[in-house]
Amino acid sequence: MPKKRILPYIILGILSQKPGSTGKEITNQFTNEIGEFWKAAHSQVYPELRKMEESSWIEKKTDSDNDKEKYYYLSDLGRKELAKWIRQPVNELPVNEDLFSLKLFFIDQENDPRISILVNAQLKLLTDQLEHLQDRQNLLFSNTQQISAHYGHYLILQRALARLKSQIAWLKTIRQR
Repeated sequence: MPKKRILPYIILGILSQKPGSTGKEITNQFTNEIGEFWKAAHSQVYPELRKMEESSWIEKKTDSDNDKEKYYYLSDLGRKELAKWIRQPVNELPVNEDLFSLKLFFIDQENDPRISILVNAQLKLLTDQLEHLQDRQNLLFSNTQQISAHYGHYLILQRALARLKSQIAWLKTIRQR
């Protein structure tokens, strides 16, 4: 079964929060906040913007001083599509392609030296990610107004922090064996 296209809904969500974004600004969202849990390349975003414009989900405007720069806005239809998509419950588990877990799964012996190599590398990776997300939290959500203004984003960040802390604690118990 073909995978359902999610990118147009992400773009609609970005434009609902940041109307008038350029393609570059939309693409940059995948290197910051959204990129923490969803990836999309520059080469995917621009063709999707064209399809969305053809489907009347978004409108494109240019600046009279610079007609090469395009600014994108939600259309009424786009707003309706985004609202409909958000209302739909998620009825499937996320695809999990965890290479660390896959490698660990194939180790049979408790005293295999590869375990400590894998665990230490994973601990470093997750600790660095935890530090990065804590910095993002401090930058983006230092007061209740910031939390209230982007509450869904705040919740996702809290979930990511909790998950990382739990994984780090689990890895430390393996390392102590």
